Amino acid sequence: MNRRVGVIGCGAWGKNLVRVFHELGALAAICDENAATLQQLSDQFKVKSYQNASELIAESSVEAVAVAAPSPFHFPLGNEVLAAGKDLYMEKPLALSYAQGLELVSLAERKKKILMVGHILEYHPAIIALENLIQSQTLGKLFYIYSSRLNLGRVRREENILWSFAPHDLAVILRLIGEMPLYVSCTGGNYLNPNLADVTLTSLKFPSGIGSHLFVSWLHPFKEQKLIVAGSKKMAIFDDVVKEGKLKVLDRHIDWEKGEPKAKQGAEEIIPFSNEEPLKLELAHFLESISNRKPPLTTGKRALPVLKILEASQHSLSLGGNPVPIEEAAASRSAH
Repeated sequence: MNRRVGVIGCGAWGKNLVRVFHELGALAAICDENAATLQQLSDQFKVKSYQNASELIAESSVEAVAVAAPSPFHFPLGNEVLAAGKDLYMEKPLALSYAQGLELVSLAERKKKILMVGHILEYHPAIIALENLIQSQTLGKLFYIYSSRLNLGRVRREENILWSFAPHDLAVILRLIGEMPLYVSCTGGNYLNPNLADVTLTSLKFPSGIGSHLFVSWLHPFKEQKLIVAGSKKMAIFDDVVKEGKLKVLDRHIDWEKGEPKAKQGAEEIIPFSNEEPLKLELAHFLESISNRKPPLTTGKRALPVLKILEASQHSLSLGGNPVPIEEAAASRSAH
C-alpha cells in the first residue's frame, strides 16, 4: 500500500497510530510539537516529520490525516484537514461539543471526504462476539449494561474524565442496545483540579426499559476495564485487562419460585474470539474506506449521539446529578 497517511499528535496514544500505520504500509508523515519525540519516531520509521500541523496537512503526498492531538485541538485540526480536501481519522472524542461535531460532519459531507472516529472498541473482536451473543438471544432479554473504565494517573488538563474515558463505552452501549437513552444523570467529584471532574458515574435510561451506567475514574488504585451485560437468561462479562478469558458467559439469572425471586448460578463459559489487534483492525478499516470511498463503521455521524449524551451528562454533572433529557442537552454548557 502506498504511504499516504499523516499522523498529527505522537504522544502516548499517537505513537500507536504511527506504529500501526507503518505496519500497514500507509505512513507518510508525522507531526508533534515535541522535537525529541518527533526525531525518535522519524528515525525509527523513516518518514517526513513536521512540528507544524498546517505544514503536514499541506503536504501533497499526504492524502489522509489521523489526528491524535489533545481534545481541544480536535475541532480546529479536523476543520483544517477537511477544508484542505483530505480524508480524516479523528481520535475520540470527535469534538468537545455536539455543535462542533455536527460542523465537522457537515463539512465532510460537503467535501465528500471520509470522516472516521476512533471508537476502537467497536472493532474489538470481543465486542463483536458479545454483540452476536445478544442478537442470538443467548442472554435473553436485556436488562442492564454496566461499564467501568478506571485507572491511576494520565490525568488530562484539557478535558475531564467524562470526556476522556466515557466515549469508548458509550459508543459500545449505544451499539449493543440500538437506541438513544431518554435521559441521563451524572454525578462526580473534582479532587485534583477544581475545574475538572476526576471521577464520574453516569446513569442512562432507555425507551425499552433497559438501564445502563458508566463509572470512570483516573483516581483508582488499579486498572479496570469491564463491560457487564445482564439478561433474563444469562449474563456476560468482557474484562479487557485480564490476559485469558476476556469474554465469558455466566449462567446466572433470577428465577421466580412460588412468587419469590431465587438466584440461580450455573457454569461459566469462555467465549473464543480472534486475537487480532483492535487498533490494526480499525486502521485497516479506515484505509479500506478511503480506498473504496464507502463510509466506515464509525462515521462522524455515528459519533454525534455520543457527543449528545456527553453534553447532557456534563449538564447533569453541573446540576449535581439532576436528570437531563437527551433532547434538552445542555443549552448552558459547563467547561469540559
